[in-house]
Amino acid sequence: MQDTKPTALRRSLLKAAGGALLAGALPRTVLAQQQEQQRPFAPKPGDWKGYEVVTRVSLQNPTGASTVWVPLPVIDTDWQRTLSNNWSGNARSMKVATDEHYGAKYLIAQFDAGVVPSLEVVSRVQTRDRAEDWKHGKAATETREDLALWLRPTDLMPLDGIVLKTANQIVAGARTDEDKAQRIYDWIILNTFREPKVKGCGIGDIKSMLETANLSGKCADLNGLFVGLCRAVGLPARDVYGVRIAPSAFPYKELGGKPAALQGAQHCRAEVWLKQHGWVAMDPADVTKVMRQETSEWIKDADNPIVAPVRKALFGGWEGNWMGYNFGHDVRLQESKTIKQVGFLMYPQAESNGEPYDSLNPDAFKYVITSRAI
Repeated sequence: MQDTKPTALRRSLLKAAGGALLAGALPRTVLAQQQEQQRPFAPKPGDWKGYEVVTRVSLQNPTGASTVWVPLPVIDTDWQRTLSNNWSGNARSMKVATDEHYGAKYLIAQFDAGVVPSLEVVSRVQTRDRAEDWKHGKAATETREDLALWLRPTDLMPLDGIVLKTANQIVAGARTDEDKAQRIYDWIILNTFREPKVKGCGIGDIKSMLETANLSGKCADLNGLFVGLCRAVGLPARDVYGVRIAPSAFPYKELGGKPAALQGAQHCRAEVWLKQHGWVAMDPADVTKVMRQETSEWIKDADNPIVAPVRKALFGGWEGNWMGYNFGHDVRLQESKTIKQVGFLMYPQAESNGEPYDSLNPDAFKYVITSRAI
């Protein structure tokens, strides 16, 4: 008598065959969407990678004596080493200036009237991925005096009023600093959104964002809000201003830069200081970027399979395809007649005959940023 009941092996084969038939019957677009859902994103600390980043400035239509300011990478940490900064051009004078509060450095190049300004700045750095080991702490070396700067308000980041009220509501009941940081990080992802129409990286006026309930913007707005909320509840935190210098090693097109043309690739990240871990990487703004721009459709579910790996990894980590310039807020530009101060410095700045150029319009400015692996 023949056994008509499938064995376990036959059942598994039939199930697999059925799955194959079903997959073959699905439209190609559905299959592509299913495959797209399976994306890795897990930066891990490892080998250093070297890059040469070149900023070339050629001012358009100067009307008199001109001045150009170019941010210089000066960060030296366990995730970035600044090797050198060199420059050349037809300026009358070139010198390095340092912000007195945050140590941000920038080149000042001054050009005579009648000269079409031309300037090249070559920076060499090494970077690597970051990922916090949450199971094992490490001895923090920062003193109370070291951390005081990262608890202060700035012009665009007040820590009282609606900022303090919002921060207290978010962390109510949290027991540890890590819990507070996690709540603020999640709140940013769940309550704000990236707005591609905002110029540059945004302004970072967090009080106005909360007062108007307009919680949209770009990295300087959203990561700036994260930093401000952290500081308001006593967590030292800081923005890190820089530029994406290479494509992502993971299948996320929005999380990398195009080395041949990096103008517009400027990106602000964040760090928070936790007692058991020291300075920890954060980037909730990039989570919102993936949600809004990684696919043709705006993903509004933060647990979506495309978003979830990024959301997990960017709490405590980031990819080393990015170069940081500085941590500065309210940077006063020396030798400036009109610009005087910028909320943050990660774009070249310029003025001619007392008239400022639009740093967010590189084609009219005119500047180009490129990078190459070394």
